Amino acid sequence: MFPEGSPDMQSLLQQATAMQEQLLAAQEELSNARVEGSAGGGLVKATVSGTGDLVDLTIDAEVCDPDDPETLADLVLAAVRDAADNAQRKAAEQMSELTGGFGGEPLTSASSGSKRRLGVVRRRGPRPHR
Repeated sequence: MFPEGSPDMQSLLQQATAMQEQLLAAQEELSNARVEGSAGGGLVKATVSGTGDLVDLTIDAEVCDPDDPETLADLVLAAVRDAADNAQRKAAEQMSELTGGFGGEPLTSASSGSKRRLGVVRRRGPRPHR
């Protein structure tokens, strides 16, 4: 059925199953990972999970000026964005290791009000007619 030297269907299924298990393990590892970001020279630190969920926020008392809440808000936003960017880089590196750089451009989707990276290839151009 298969030309000589070609893998059989059973072998391909085993490889696909092994890759799926590795992907699930990597996703679990990412959800348990903690990634930090900071702003204001470390006065505000944000920690997110590998999936981008904010899990901790530390604010140094030095930046808590009741006459200037805007600066504190800006520092918090910058620290959270820095942490989220670091988490996205970590996830991209980990997935790239798994897929050997293969797999297309990740998409983002709004889930619980936050953007999360998804390993889905974006379709470009018109859809083919069927």
